[in-house]
Amino acid sequence: MITDKLNNIDLYSEIPQVAKDFIKSLTPDIEIGKVVLSDDIYANVETYTTKFPSQGRFEAHDKYTDIQILLKGEEYIYVEDRSKLNVDIPYNKEKDITFYKDDIQKSGRVKLDGSNFALLYPCEAHAPQIAAGKKMQVKKVVVKVKA
Repeated sequence: MITDKLNNIDLYSEIPQVAKDFIKSLTPDIEIGKVVLSDDIYANVETYTTKFPSQGRFEAHDKYTDIQILLKGEEYIYVEDRSKLNVDIPYNKEKDITFYKDDIQKSGRVKLDGSNFALLYPCEAHAPQIAAGKKMQVKKVVVKVKA
């Protein structure tokens, strides 16, 4: 996982330029939905209410690396090496996702607050959407880059 301030995004050569340009152009009023950036890159713009850690669960993707950015609110993302976890729901090829049954609170976490991003590789399971204190409505962009 890489986490850094948004204004440092140009430092990361593993992030394609089209994704960097899209991220740098983001504003809180972007419409909810899917934005296709290229054949191998797209973004999901979503809103939701964060949840308590007891409601969170790890997920991981085989085909895509995630770049997660909050446009409104704040949340924690818990992160763990997926090889250390126990599968709950096996890999769904169509949705590119595996779910795990382990307690997320035994792992490290990073706080997204609108000034930073988290880049999560396929080897890293993550439990996003976790309240950083109280539950709140957030707006998030997840850029998906084919691994």
